[in-house]
Formats: sequence, C-alpha cells, structure tokens
Amino acid sequence: MSGSSSPLLPMSEIVARLRSAGCVFAEDEAGLLVRAARTPDELAAMVARRASGLPLEHVVGWAEFCGLRMAVEPGVFVPRRRTEFLARQAIALIRGLPARTRPVVVDLCCGSGAIGAALAAAAGTAHPVELHLADIDPAAVRCARRNVAGVGGRVHRGDLYDALPGTLRGRVDVLVASAPYVPTEAIGLLPPEARLHEPQVALDGGADGLDVVRRVIAEAPAWLAPGGHLLVETGRNQARPAVEAVVDGGLTARLTGSDDLDATAVIGTRPAPRG
Repeated sequence: MSGSSSPLLPMSEIVARLRSAGCVFAEDEAGLLVRAARTPDELAAMVARRASGLPLEHVVGWAEFCGLRMAVEPGVFVPRRRTEFLARQAIALIRGLPARTRPVVVDLCCGSGAIGAALAAAAGTAHPVELHLADIDPAAVRCARRNVAGVGGRVHRGDLYDALPGTLRGRVDVLVASAPYVPTEAIGLLPPEARLHEPQVALDGGADGLDVVRRVIAEAPAWLAPGGHLLVETGRNQARPAVEAVVDGGLTARLTGSDDLDATAVIGTRPAPRG
C-alpha cells in the first residue's frame, strides 16, 4: 500500500473489530480486506464498512462463483455458493446438447449475472452459447452487463419473460432461474447482510416462497425448444410443490440436490417429438 500518510491498521486490530461486529470468519476476511485495499486510508474505510454490516462482497466489489471473480455492486444480490450447484447442473446439460448451432441459454432473475457468466465461460469456444440474461432491477442489470461483457451475453431489463426478445420463444435450450424463494415472513430472520443490504425483490418469494418460481415454471414451456431444459433453485421443503408445478406445465421433472451445499434444484424438460 502507498499514497497515504495514515498508519496501517494492525492485523490484530482488524480481526478484533470484525469479530466484535459478528464476522464469523474474521481472520479470513481481514486478510482479504488487506489484499484488496490500495492504501491505509482505503483499508480503514473498508474495515469500517464491513464492521457496520455491509456484505464483504459489496465492500471488496466482487464475489467468487464457480471459480470466477464476479463484480458485485452495492445494492445487488450477492451470488450464493449453494447456487453453484444449480450452475453446474446447467453446465452439464449444455455440454450434453448435440453439436449444432449455438445453444440458446437464458438466465432469468440474473442478479449480478454470475450464473450466466459461469455457463458461458464453462461452455467456452468448444460449445459457445447464445446467452441472454434478464432482471427487473436496474442495478442488477448494470452489474450483469459488466460480468458478461467478456462472453458476449446480452442483458435485458424487465419482469421475467417480458424482458426477453420475442424471437427466443420456442428456441431456448437451457433456461436457468435463481428466483427469490424466501417466504415473506422469513425475511426478518435472514442475516443482516441480506436483510438490510440486498434488494427485497431478490429475496421475497411471497407467502410460501414460490410466487416467482411458479411464474417462471408456468411460462417456461412456451420458451423452451423441444428437448430444452428448465432449472430452478428452491429450498428443500419447497421442492415437492415446485416439481408438481413443473409436471402440471407439461414438462418432465427431475429433483436433484447437494447436501454439502444445502442446495436443491428442480429440472424440467420439454419433451422432444418422437421420430
């Protein structure tokens, strides 16, 4: 660090301040803040912001997701590690698609765009995708555009499918959605980092947490290509009604999850015509 006459905060003091603020991994966070700060003054400001309850990812400006560094701006939903499971399920499906024209991939409720960026990066030049992302929040759209600029993704602002170009109807090979699924009455039980600093629209899923998920599922068949896949993230206790909604929509349904990540994903597939 250089460019400031302020003394460097001792590591022990940083750790103590973070721990007193309730940061469980105070030592790890202190090390990350020290590496991220360019000057002692910036370090002091970053420590103060983190101690005040701002999410670590908002303080440093990025989050790790599927091994990639994703930009995360203040006021934007921070991608969760459990959602890496959803992304990896989608990556496997993309890689299993037949070699032909570029697969069409859509990331609804994209937030920072972490899922879409990870899918495009994993597909790479061997299986390049036509990537579209959508979110209703303008801050999320700005952030997502930063994260997918290098992979050629297009980010649209609007409410779910209303944001997408109509030319995608019936053409989407993989549609992934990490929609809000926290029940309204449980919002107050979330950690303060989420409750106070992330947009309510990215958290609140209605009475049972599935209001937005059901809307995603209901319209998905009209947008999926024959043989196309829908992947949605839910809580474990919401999986059964989500599967029922997928089946009611005319898709075949598969439930999968990860105990290690405490992650649950429901996968629906539009039947392909026989012959």
